[in-house]
Amino acid sequence: MSKGLLIGLGVAALLLFWGISVRNGMATENQEVEASWAKVQSAYQRRADLIPNLVKTVQGVANFEKSTLTDVINARASATQIKLDAKDLTPENMQKYQEAQSQLSGSLSRLMVVAESYPQLKATESFSELQSQLEGTENRIKEERDRFNDTVKGYNNKIVTFPNSLIAGFSGFTTKGYFEADAGASKAPTVDFGK
Repeated sequence: MSKGLLIGLGVAALLLFWGISVRNGMATENQEVEASWAKVQSAYQRRADLIPNLVKTVQGVANFEKSTLTDVINARASATQIKLDAKDLTPENMQKYQEAQSQLSGSLSRLMVVAESYPQLKATESFSELQSQLEGTENRIKEERDRFNDTVKGYNNKIVTFPNSLIAGFSGFTTKGYFEADAGASKAPTVDFGK
């Protein structure tokens, strides 16, 4: 064998091993995104599981606006119907998922505001415990969203940088969507104790 042929085969082998290494790195990062997405869904599921208990507690103790309770029940149903697989994390699908979750968050906020008007409800141990659980769950959701966005950033950076982008395009890896703030979230809420 000629020296040139051996050098050519050596370079080809190095390029092949490099390509395999880069592809495996992308596959590993993709698995991290999927695992991170599963944690986000788990946090949302925890919230969805707590809501029926909260609604039952509120129904049992207070006789107040049924429309608020109905909104919470309907928003929970809507939020739990939208399923988003980790393989379909496009910006458009992420937006649809976020809209359903935001509707549920808004309904829960209205429920908590209305519930504050009922001292006998606030005094019940079960309501206080559920309220505390929901607050903790909301914090978990925020933390998991942040971790998810960090994981997506690492993955997206890996597949869009050259020369990795060549292998990503050839292997079918595409960028994933981020969780984004709701429209109008940059405005501070108005607090009015005058009412």
